[in-house]
Amino acid sequence: MCGIVGYIGDRPLWPVLLEGLRRLEYRGYDSAGVVYFRKNDIEITKVKGRVYDLEERLYRKDTSGVGAPGLGHTRWATHGEPSDENAHPHFDCSKGLALVHNGIIENYYQLKERLLKKGHTFVSATDTEVIVHLIEDYYKEGFSLWEAFLKAINELQGAFAIALISNKEPDKILVARYQSPLVIGLGEKESFLASDIPALLPFTKRVVFLQDKECAILSKEGLKLFDFEGNSKDYTETTIHWDLSQAEKGGFPHFMLKEIFEQPQAIQNTLLGRISLETFEIDLLQKEIDWLKEIVKIYVVACGTSYHAGLVGKFFLERFTQIPVEVELASEFRYREPLLHERCLFLGISQSGETADTLASLRLAKEKGAKVISICNVLGSSIARESEIVLYTQAGPEISVASTKAFTTQVLMLLLLALYIQKIKKGLNQYPELIEKLLHLPVILQEFLDKSYPRVKEISKKWYQAKDFLYLGRNILYPIALEGALKLKEIAYIHAEGYAAGEMKHGPIALIEESFPTIILAAKETGLVYEKTLSNAEEIKTRRGPLIGITTQGSEEVKRLCEDYLEVPQVPYEFLPIFYVVPLQLIAYEMAVLRGCDVDRPRNLAKSVTVE
Repeated sequence: MCGIVGYIGDRPLWPVLLEGLRRLEYRGYDSAGVVYFRKNDIEITKVKGRVYDLEERLYRKDTSGVGAPGLGHTRWATHGEPSDENAHPHFDCSKGLALVHNGIIENYYQLKERLLKKGHTFVSATDTEVIVHLIEDYYKEGFSLWEAFLKAINELQGAFAIALISNKEPDKILVARYQSPLVIGLGEKESFLASDIPALLPFTKRVVFLQDKECAILSKEGLKLFDFEGNSKDYTETTIHWDLSQAEKGGFPHFMLKEIFEQPQAIQNTLLGRISLETFEIDLLQKEIDWLKEIVKIYVVACGTSYHAGLVGKFFLERFTQIPVEVELASEFRYREPLLHERCLFLGISQSGETADTLASLRLAKEKGAKVISICNVLGSSIARESEIVLYTQAGPEISVASTKAFTTQVLMLLLLALYIQKIKKGLNQYPELIEKLLHLPVILQEFLDKSYPRVKEISKKWYQAKDFLYLGRNILYPIALEGALKLKEIAYIHAEGYAAGEMKHGPIALIEESFPTIILAAKETGLVYEKTLSNAEEIKTRRGPLIGITTQGSEEVKRLCEDYLEVPQVPYEFLPIFYVVPLQLIAYEMAVLRGCDVDRPRNLAKSVTVE
């Protein structure tokens, strides 16, 4: 949930820490803070509020003698309300140790009680402060700083990414990771650390992804990697190929709008190298996986927007593979007794690859012998590393908290996977025409985006003051109704509900009145369901409910029923989720802007839910 950044080297410290924090603020923005050296003393500056509030406070300070090593943190509150005291970093009693933390320490209360009895004084209500006092306690007992650090992290229960500095050993930063992401950046005579890649991109593209139960010592000389027992380990360096501009706004007013308009390119990147231009066959894994032929059940497990992508994927997977599919919320899946075995496929979906519930569900599936494939966007993430097969969407960094291009590339990857499994099971490609049309998808989507955006602005200006919305869809567009409603709730703070249109008469129709608009998704490509969706729209209109239609180009029936409408080009059935979700993303964005909301950083939300 929170964002960590750190640096040791000879650069000026503030540009590194503050630039890193700005790029991590999507992970949390209740408070922010930095810890740094001034000659031989450690100082902390922290504030309730955004990174710019921290900058203002820092620029009022005397900067003489300030230098590395230094750590920064931007917080999404879990234990303890947002306040200056609860902001990170945290000191020990002597103010000789300072620490930042991402995650949740589940046994913090027991540890705190023990430390209080030994005379430690706490100044915050966080679980994090326990860690630095625990390290201090072992340090006072005569252990070296490294030994005290190892002893403390082995006592922690929960999820954590930790970074520590000490005024007694100012030539190093100690870090540890368990179930919370941490990336090390390597440079010439300098080292960096961060919770996510964008914070490192201005300074280095050479990175090492820490894995669970790994810790390290960072210095100007580089990285020394260990396990939690203190045994030395080798590490693998990775070069990040993202361009720095991919993580910046590029002239757009918000990251979300930029990322919506990046979707044609993101789809192009997802397709790249995965379709044969000669035979129009899916070449997803570059090798044949025999066990895919034996799969008899598929569980698609995810959270939030990724869950909605999974609901779309069910249509693809069952249609093309003829294998039964269940789509489950990861937060529910892990707390029941799913009937998993070696002929089941667990398909986990997560943009970040760090979603706590999805990762825990994946581990449960592995314990029960299921095969595991993951779909994610972040190279080297936990879910990717723990999967037998990982399918990277290659969407590039997604900075806005509200997910857009991650969703459409996940939907596309699920379609590619379904077609690939069909080919593996049948031994031939039965859908060359559909696969050929996939190659034209980015161009058609770009044209649609450019053409539809002005119309979306008109619709949004008319309806943004409504207090409630109903989103209705059927068949493959039902998950899109759910996703559209979620986007409106997330960033515009408007109450919205997504429903299967046929379920409207089972309750929601009672809400219909003149002030309650309904966005109805109707596609001729869905056949008989299209006619039934029109009947549902008629029922709303009869009760004087205003209708906004998203519909296939040339659908005169929908135009007649709706006060406003937006036309989608005629595309194959399998492309409908992508073309129908894009205007809903734009509507949510425009309404949020008109209502004065913080689009990229909606209240109470964080980009990556790395704790339960």
